[in-house]
Amino acid sequence: MKAHRLEITLTENGALNLKDLPFQAGESVEIIILENQSSQQQANQRKLKGTIIQYEQPFEPAIPSEDWEALQ
Repeated sequence: MKAHRLEITLTENGALNLKDLPFQAGESVEIIILENQSSQQQANQRKLKGTIIQYEQPFEPAIPSEDWEALQ
């Protein structure tokens, strides 16, 4: 099976125009559409942009020292 990768931006109405594909006329093809990972990463980064991070007692252990089996 031959694979061909394209990165295309959707038009305003959500349509895709595929041109100059390396397949012959009449050949059957399978099309899988995936979101570009860099677009997804940028969207995730924007969710945290401008948020305030505050650490309360940053040097205290997450659990009490008596719960640490390795210390006993």
